[in-house]
Amino acid sequence: MQLPRKHMALAGSLLLAWVFTTPLQARQQPAQQEVLPLSAKQAVDYALANQSSVKTARLDELIQLALNKEVSGQALPTVKGTGSYQYNPILQKQQIDLHNFDPSVPEGTYQPVAFGLSHNLSGEIRLDQVLFDPSVLVALQARRTLEELAARNVKQSEVDVKVAVYKAYYNVLSANKALGIIKGNITNLEKTLSDTRETYKNGLAEKLDVDRLSVQLTNMQTEATKLRNLIEVGTAALKFQMGMPMAQKIELTDSLTTEAIAAQTINVDDFDYSQRIEYQVLQSQKRAYEYDLKRYKMQGLPSLSLFATTGALRGSSKFDYFQSQSWYGYVSTGISLNVPIFTGFQRKRKVDQAFLTVKKAEESIRNLRLSIDLEQSQSNSNFRNNLLTLQSQEENMKLAQEVYNTTQIKYREGVGSSLEMTTAENDLLTAQQNYFDALYNAIVAKIDYLKAYGKL
Repeated sequence: MQLPRKHMALAGSLLLAWVFTTPLQARQQPAQQEVLPLSAKQAVDYALANQSSVKTARLDELIQLALNKEVSGQALPTVKGTGSYQYNPILQKQQIDLHNFDPSVPEGTYQPVAFGLSHNLSGEIRLDQVLFDPSVLVALQARRTLEELAARNVKQSEVDVKVAVYKAYYNVLSANKALGIIKGNITNLEKTLSDTRETYKNGLAEKLDVDRLSVQLTNMQTEATKLRNLIEVGTAALKFQMGMPMAQKIELTDSLTTEAIAAQTINVDDFDYSQRIEYQVLQSQKRAYEYDLKRYKMQGLPSLSLFATTGALRGSSKFDYFQSQSWYGYVSTGISLNVPIFTGFQRKRKVDQAFLTVKKAEESIRNLRLSIDLEQSQSNSNFRNNLLTLQSQEENMKLAQEVYNTTQIKYREGVGSSLEMTTAENDLLTAQQNYFDALYNAIVAKIDYLKAYGKL
């Protein structure tokens, strides 16, 4: 009863996903200009319901459940009915020696005789029931493992989608934050340039000062344009990772700060390899290979089956089956035993191949452990270093902003030069760019860190 309930639950969830996503999106096509607010968690949830790779993995799980039902059917009885009609316009004849039937007839007196009738009609029902078959027995035992493997493949697809969506989301989010800061810089620089132009008109500033600020403003506007393009491309990539139509407008609602990245530390002391979905998949795959090996080994055992047949037939020299002539029925039953004696060493070769496949799976598991150890070591180091870099770059950006603000005040009061202003502006832009890079690198490192410990 467990298998049908799970089958129905999976099918129902998939149906609900289709009903409440695809048709809903189709009905909302005219209203797609509305902006959809999305947090990182909402983006992941949307992707898990709409991303093609996850849907495909869930369909594969349903296919496996259907295959398990097919295997279960091999242990049930099979009943089939057959019917045939044969017409013989010319009956085959054989010669017989009439002396064998009548001693008074000289020996060697032959007579052609036709055995059979021109019209023959028969119907039969046959029942077969497996009593013992090693292949069927192992297949029934392997159903749970294969179902578990399909479910873990779904989980692995979900983890891969989470990683891709989180990285795409925070890429756009960091670019939005950078664009907001750049816009603030442009506003301040435009005011400074306007004041400098007025000062130049009054003869209190040089044209070189105006030109320098104009160049800085143009450069900053160019950086803002690059960021807008980056946001546009990044948003399209995010929608693709989510399985969302490109026409749908979205607004990212999460915030990205150093404190948020440094928070939510995990306990790595109680880590076990089974917490990684890749390890779980390989373990299930190994068990499936072991069942395969067991199946080939048990093929050397005999198989036993029960059969029962009933039917009726009638022959006639003319087609008169719709009349009430007699039909002749029959019933037979028995047991069939199949004992493999020699198969040309084919079974042994299959056993050898299956054994090596199991060993290959064991080696893959061992290599995955080493890979996980390396991934954890690297992700731990990368996250720690990127977090320290982010914290230092944030402090450096704040210091550069203070220097820029002080230089700007001095410049407006006439005690600072345009060269100092240009230098402070360039230092601020460099510090901001370094901070944005460190911010994105830190959040990506944290995602990889959580994935390495199976906590994503």
